[in-house]
Amino acid sequence: MNEHHLAIRKTARYWSLGPAEAPEMWIVLHGYKQLARRFLRRFEPIDDGTRFIVAPEALSRFYISQEPGRHGATSVVGATWMTREDRLVEIDDYVAYLDTLADHVGAEGARLTVLGFSQGVATAARWVTHGGVRPARVLLWGDTSPPDLDLSRAREAFADVELTFVRGREDAALAPKLVADERERLASSGLAYDVLEYDGGHDIDAETLKGIVRTPR
Repeated sequence: MNEHHLAIRKTARYWSLGPAEAPEMWIVLHGYKQLARRFLRRFEPIDDGTRFIVAPEALSRFYISQEPGRHGATSVVGATWMTREDRLVEIDDYVAYLDTLADHVGAEGARLTVLGFSQGVATAARWVTHGGVRPARVLLWGDTSPPDLDLSRAREAFADVELTFVRGREDAALAPKLVADERERLASSGLAYDVLEYDGGHDIDAETLKGIVRTPR
């Protein structure tokens, strides 16, 4: 039995808030089981006309509701950036997809913030490390960076990037051991970063988000 790969055409979907001609752009990457439209609602508190907020949707969708029998019109759908199956190919695919999206929305000419939430943290970290995007700021919200990230390459990619981990103090997804392991891993990498904590759990906290927007870069 032999494994093969075949590149095919696939149409991606993204949603946006704000005027495309705004001087500031955010590209926000949703978490596991989320869809871009629902995720984008969390950014309505900063939709004030000064930034164009783009939410790409992961390429793999699936039913997440647990009702018995066939799925129908009321079944809830989510998406995932990748699974462990054929993971390196899926990573290459979403890095290429996000590079194409950035070109399409004109990210190169904007003051760009990339935000990854939950599963989107690993997606954002790998994209900036291995892709062609060069943001001014990266916000990794609600998860640790991927343990297999090429830190020497990341150090170069993030050299002129303001990197911040945003974490809720009651976020059950942030296991203390994972955070400690990450701290040790990053300490030897030379990668500069800040940590911003807030009182809350595993979600985009509106007040924290508005505070980030108000903080000068």
